[in-house]
Amino acid sequence: MAQHSRPRLYTTTGNKEVSPPPLKRKRGQVLDSPRASSTLQQPRSSSPSRNAFRVFSWNINGINAYLLSTPSTRKIFTESTKTQKTSSTDAPPNNYRLHTPIEQASLGSPYSLRAFLARHDWPEVLFLQELKIKLQDGPALLSELLSALNTPLNAADNASDDRTYTLDAVLPRDKHNVKAFGGKMYGVGTIMRTDFARKWVATVREVDWDIEGRVSVVEMRGAPEGLDGNELTTKPLALLNVYAVNGTTQPYRCPLTGDTHPSCLTRHDRKLAFHSLLRDECLSLEARGFCVVVAGDVNVARGPADGHPNLRTFPEQHCFDRADFNTKFFGEEDNKRAGAYVGTQDETNEKCLDAVDVFRAKYGMEKRYTYYSYYGEWGSSCDRVDMVFVSKQLWDDGRVLDTGILNTPQECGPSDHVPFWVKIAL
Repeated sequence: MAQHSRPRLYTTTGNKEVSPPPLKRKRGQVLDSPRASSTLQQPRSSSPSRNAFRVFSWNINGINAYLLSTPSTRKIFTESTKTQKTSSTDAPPNNYRLHTPIEQASLGSPYSLRAFLARHDWPEVLFLQELKIKLQDGPALLSELLSALNTPLNAADNASDDRTYTLDAVLPRDKHNVKAFGGKMYGVGTIMRTDFARKWVATVREVDWDIEGRVSVVEMRGAPEGLDGNELTTKPLALLNVYAVNGTTQPYRCPLTGDTHPSCLTRHDRKLAFHSLLRDECLSLEARGFCVVVAGDVNVARGPADGHPNLRTFPEQHCFDRADFNTKFFGEEDNKRAGAYVGTQDETNEKCLDAVDVFRAKYGMEKRYTYYSYYGEWGSSCDRVDMVFVSKQLWDDGRVLDTGILNTPQECGPSDHVPFWVKIAL
C-alpha cells in the first residue's frame, strides 16, 4: 500500500500530443452569451466535505510555465485577442498578451499551481495532462514541480497535510513515436493532497499497454463501514488520469522496433486501439469491484453540442474516431442524452463500458467548452474534448455530487485548455 507520510515524487513515463489538430472548419462568431464565462465555474459552491472529495483536471500544455525557476514570458488569453498570424514558429503572434516575470509577480503568480489549488479550496486531487517533459529531464523538473506545489505562497500559508501534495508522473518512453520537439511531448501528472492520499489511496500505477505516458491509475481504498450509514458508499473507486491519442494520418511505429506497426498504420489506428485498451482497463477494474472515474483530455468532441462554431467533420476519419469513442464508452441512454455521434457502429457487437458523461448527465445540452484555440478571439473556436465519465453504478447510486467547467481566460492561463472538476461521495 502507498503510504504518503510526506510529499513524494514518483516518476514513471509520459508522452504528449497536440490536441486537437489544426482546425479545418469554418470560423464563427465569438460566444456572446452572458453565461459563457460565468456559469459552471465556481467550485466554491461545492465546498470541501469529509464525506466527499473533488477531482480537478487540466491539460496545461507544458509544465515549464508553472515552475519556480522559469524565466521566460508566456502566452495568455485575454478577452480581446484578435486573429493575427506570425511568420516565426518560435514567437507567439502579436495577438497574445505577454506577462514578464515581474508582471507575473505583481499579478499574484498567475501560473502558480499552488495558487490555483488555494483559490479552489485545496482540492484533494488534480490531474494534469501534457506535461511535456523529456524522460531524461523528469527527475529534475518533477522535483522542481513538487517544490512549487508545496512552497507556501505567503506568511499566512502553511505546509500542513491538508495543504501539501504528492506527485506521481507518467512520462513517455516510446523512442520511436515520441520524437518531435526533442521528446518533450505528452505525459500526465497526478497530484493528491497528502492527508487524502495517506487515508484513501492504496496504490498509484501506470498501465502495461501504453508507453506514451498517457494513463495513470489511482486505486483507492473502500470507505470505512458506517462512514455515513450508507453501505453503497463503501465500494472503492479507481481514478484514471487520461490523455488520449489524437488521431492523425502520421504513421504509428512499432514501439519495440520502430518499423511500421502491423495493425496500427497511422495515429488514427492507434487512437482506435487506445479506446479499446482504455475501455478494457476500466472493465477490468469494475470486475475487480471498483467504480471508475475517468478524467482528462480524451481528444474527442462527442457531438454537435461539443463544438463551436461547428463540430469538426473533416477529414472523415475524425467522424469514425468519434463514433468509436461513443460506442465503446457509452450506452444508448447516455449517447442519446449527449446527442453523441455513433454512426453505424451501434450495429456492432463491440464491448461497451456503459459509462455516464457527468457534464451531460447533469447539465443536458448546455454548451460549455474546454479547448480554446490560441488563434482568434476567446470563444471563437472551441470544443469540449476534456471530460469526466464514471461507472453507471456510481451515477445511479447518487455519488456524483457536482461538476463544473472553469471556462474563463483567467483560469485557462498559458494553456489552450481550461480546468474542470467533479465532486464525488466517498
